[in-house]
Amino acid sequence: MTNETGAPQGNPGDIVNWPMLKIVYRTDPDKIAALLPPGIEPGANPHVNLTIYNFPVPDEPEYGIVTTVDADYQGTAGEYTLGYGIDQESAIFISQETNGQPKYPCETEFYRLGPSVSARCVHQGYTFVEFKGMSKGPVDPLPEFDQHEWWIKVSRAVSVGGPATGYDFPPHVVHVRSKYGTAWREEVEGELVLRDSPWDPLTTLLPMREQVSAHLWWPIFLDREIKLAGKLDPEGFLPYVDTISGSRYPGTNGGPKRD
Repeated sequence: MTNETGAPQGNPGDIVNWPMLKIVYRTDPDKIAALLPPGIEPGANPHVNLTIYNFPVPDEPEYGIVTTVDADYQGTAGEYTLGYGIDQESAIFISQETNGQPKYPCETEFYRLGPSVSARCVHQGYTFVEFKGMSKGPVDPLPEFDQHEWWIKVSRAVSVGGPATGYDFPPHVVHVRSKYGTAWREEVEGELVLRDSPWDPLTTLLPMREQVSAHLWWPIFLDREIKLAGKLDPEGFLPYVDTISGSRYPGTNGGPKRD
């Protein structure tokens, strides 16, 4: 439902009407390349994409932050997903096991008061993302589009008393194709602040060189398909197996990366 201006409306407090806060910033191309396993290539732009949201999953609020980088697979432009930081523990393990979706626990504050927009993301006591801005009003909606995300489904070999040397399920790329329309979109003028964290090392692995854009987006969900898209080289993928917490950030035994 929309009001006479076209802006989304509905039952007061209904979280289905919450927009997503979409922020894009530019980093160094070599920083993105270092995070991509062999077989997945850097995209045309060295962009990091942050999506902060509150959405019912399946029928209760899920606050979260999605971190992706522009990346291509087999000639298709898309985004390699580094992590879904969410506050619903029940969805973390099943999502990883089933689809390779890189979810991990995170606390997110995200709200709007009039034109003011605020967001803050915390993991293991570390605030790693903050944003404050002001809506500048509506902008033209995007045409319908397909978004392509790349996840990794992999299971290391069972091991007792030493490191795993192989796989029970070797690394595969999971292709997530989502089709969207736009119900409403507003430009936001504000400042993204990245803070040091050993659990979400954006400041070191993906430092911000320029904030490219920020906007509030009310999507129309038109279609979604999740499927295995192809295998990655098992030996080439071994350096990318150890990750932090459930994200795709490089780590050791599930914790922060140690030098």
